[in-house]
Amino acid sequence: MVVGALLLVGLAVLVGRAVDLQVLDSGFLQSEGDARHLRVVDIPAHRGNILDRHGEPLAVSTPVDSVWVKPEDFLAARERWPELARTLGLDPQRMADFVEARQGRSFVYLRRQVSPEVAREATELGLPGVHLRREYRRYYPTGEVAAQLVGMTDIDEKGIAGLEMAWEEQLSGRVGKKRVIKDRLGHVVEDVERLRPPEPGENLRLTLDRRLQYLAYRELKAAVTRHDAKGGSAVILDARSAEVLAMVNQPSFNPNNRDNASGASGRNRAVTDLLEPGSTIKPFIAAAALASGRFEPDTEVETGNGYHRVAGMEIRDVRGYGTLEVAGVIRKSSNIGAAKIALETPPERLWGTLSALGFGGTSGSGFPGEANGHLGDFFQWGKVERATLGFGYGISTTPLQLARAYTVLARDGVRKPVRFVADRNPGVREQVLDPEVQRAVRRMMEAVVAPGGTGHRADVPGYRVAGKTGTVKKAVAGGYADDRYQALFAGLIPASDPRLVMVVTIDEPRNGEYYGGQVAAPVFSRVMSGAVRLLDIPPDDLDEEQPRLAWREEGQ
Repeated sequence: MVVGALLLVGLAVLVGRAVDLQVLDSGFLQSEGDARHLRVVDIPAHRGNILDRHGEPLAVSTPVDSVWVKPEDFLAARERWPELARTLGLDPQRMADFVEARQGRSFVYLRRQVSPEVAREATELGLPGVHLRREYRRYYPTGEVAAQLVGMTDIDEKGIAGLEMAWEEQLSGRVGKKRVIKDRLGHVVEDVERLRPPEPGENLRLTLDRRLQYLAYRELKAAVTRHDAKGGSAVILDARSAEVLAMVNQPSFNPNNRDNASGASGRNRAVTDLLEPGSTIKPFIAAAALASGRFEPDTEVETGNGYHRVAGMEIRDVRGYGTLEVAGVIRKSSNIGAAKIALETPPERLWGTLSALGFGGTSGSGFPGEANGHLGDFFQWGKVERATLGFGYGISTTPLQLARAYTVLARDGVRKPVRFVADRNPGVREQVLDPEVQRAVRRMMEAVVAPGGTGHRADVPGYRVAGKTGTVKKAVAGGYADDRYQALFAGLIPASDPRLVMVVTIDEPRNGEYYGGQVAAPVFSRVMSGAVRLLDIPPDDLDEEQPRLAWREEGQ
């Protein structure tokens, strides 16, 4: 009877407690259950795509899975860890050490962004504590062709270089939130409610033309290989709007496989690397001289026998040209003639013209890491500084800044901000050269590409081309190297009504040829020959006599 009484009392207590927990205070057990099985998880957001001007993809995001573990549960199946390591392509011992060092955590990634096949195989092993997390992986359809320009993201899809970084705020989406029920193994068994929907990033449409990008990259890479060069860059701008149509660099890398990416291949040389422009500055020196009123295109300049001294420094030409007109100085690329023109042009006028053209600053493109050009203050110039400035030494610029300056010679003396993004505000247009001066200089540049000019290899059949070659000794400690050069060419096409501006630089060609007319000018010719067809630009040099023929006669 005592035992029976005790059992009845115990049963009554249990029933009372059950009624209390299940009926009177049911919220407690519910909250405890929810605490163990109800979770708030992230819903990944889709990063915006990067597109070219025609809507072709340059960067897209694709859904992938990442494998992670909960160490507390994962440790229960330690003897099967090698199976998972082999599936994920990991070293078993290193994976074991990695997990054991993080036993106190509740979330540890084993491998990020695996293929769907690997993710499926990992889950089919049935190991406790192994889970998948949905993420997005960035993919670049153009590979190495636009790697430095488009840039790349890190594994969490945050922009870390190029336009991916510059437009991170617009491209990145907002992660969503949802409440789910998980089983004891941590697998989601039911979606309870969506707390906040994910907000995808905005697409970014560039001014880039993917067709021109491929064309320019192919020809630049071939030239760098052909001349055993250290590297190179090429920039194509729309002459009317200063929009970037193509920007390529060598060496490059594949952003879809970054194992071989390095500092040399990862940087956008066209924007970050400064160089002295050499003879490509001469058209702007001529523009300043004409604007000063002291020179006309047919003003004669005595260049002598190819040697000239200025304040103890010797200036040389390839050979003696004797007496040249200003137009002849540009056509023959006479350093002596350019130095004399610079010395006879008021320094404040020279500085003012170059500064207005954008030298000494940035292009205004907003590209991450763009280098500032250098243009010294004119009141600090001596005779040597003014003379060497005449043929492009003592001033530094990037290929992009140089291309922007040439757009001024292409479109009525107006300077426009460089643009990478199609829907961006075009910015302020500034009149920096008199249109008459600009047209006179452009006619001089046509003679450079005519037979007898230094840039005749830049000729494009059926089109009038205006351009300028440049060859620069590279600066080294204590002066300039005698065996290291930058070869340059800058040009406009068609010269009668320029649509395209292109600058080509080849860094340290080492197979014997190093002049800009030999190395860089042919790249311009091959790229522009394809570009005018792709863009359906009509020829302007078919039947009629062109003004440039007047400059073809030797000695002009």
